[in-house]
Amino acid sequence: MDTENPSVPTRAQSRIAGKNHPHQHARQPHARPGGVIHDNTRHTTRFTVIGNHLAQHPELSGLAIGLAVHIQSLPTGARVDIKTLAARFPEGPTRIAAALRELETHGYLRRTRERTPGGRIVTRTVSCNQPGHHGTAADTPSRPARRPDPAERPTRKLLPTVPRPAHASPTLLRTATDLLTGLRHHDPRLLLSVTDTEHLAPGVAAWLERDLTPSAVQRALTADLPPEDLRRPAALLAHRLASQLPPAPPPFRVPAPPPDVRHPFQNCEGCDRAFRSPGPGRCRDCRSDLLEAA
Repeated sequence: MDTENPSVPTRAQSRIAGKNHPHQHARQPHARPGGVIHDNTRHTTRFTVIGNHLAQHPELSGLAIGLAVHIQSLPTGARVDIKTLAARFPEGPTRIAAALRELETHGYLRRTRERTPGGRIVTRTVSCNQPGHHGTAADTPSRPARRPDPAERPTRKLLPTVPRPAHASPTLLRTATDLLTGLRHHDPRLLLSVTDTEHLAPGVAAWLERDLTPSAVQRALTADLPPEDLRRPAALLAHRLASQLPPAPPPFRVPAPPPDVRHPFQNCEGCDRAFRSPGPGRCRDCRSDLLEAA
């Protein structure tokens, strides 16, 4: 009666997966002396779930991992700009900015610049607890996930309007299309889609219609391009076609005939009759009489 039952635990133990499984000691060797020993207590309030892909990331710095954990633990709407984080942690703004760029490179942060209704430019930061899963409930925790309505999907930004030729002949439009298609050979950033080319072709045709050669139009479109990446090359070309449109050549006019030359009056030396002549002499009748007499 006083024999202990070895199958009954002496005290209640909480089971944590991978830490105190009943068959763990049968599968795993004993921990090496000096290795870490976990003294874990199950959290029931104020905790954040962090994936090992972040906590044990092989390429992120310790500061980047720490900032990612801190940001994921914050409530929606909390400020996570460089100035706020530098005031919270001892690391300076330069190191914090570099760590945020690490997280952005590996997909744990997405930062975009947006314009508010009041016209201010603000930076919107999205924290991703699992990179690659865009558009999940992690981005909008306050609303249940639902399939977006096609009417709510963002539409493609319209390109600026371009000039129109007075006479859009098929040959002129074909020349304009060939010119636009060849721009990528002068600058690889000017690779245009079929839709963009169809939108820009009338603008190029309007330039060609104004007595410009294709080479002159190509130089005007590719000169002094900005050194950074072109996010919307078609929009840049449309702006140049509209804002730099050369004036139309003057209309062709048929030259007017020279005015009639009116000579002064002279007195005929034969009959004393007045007639028009550049110099003194005889009138037409007297000249005819002389010819008959001769």
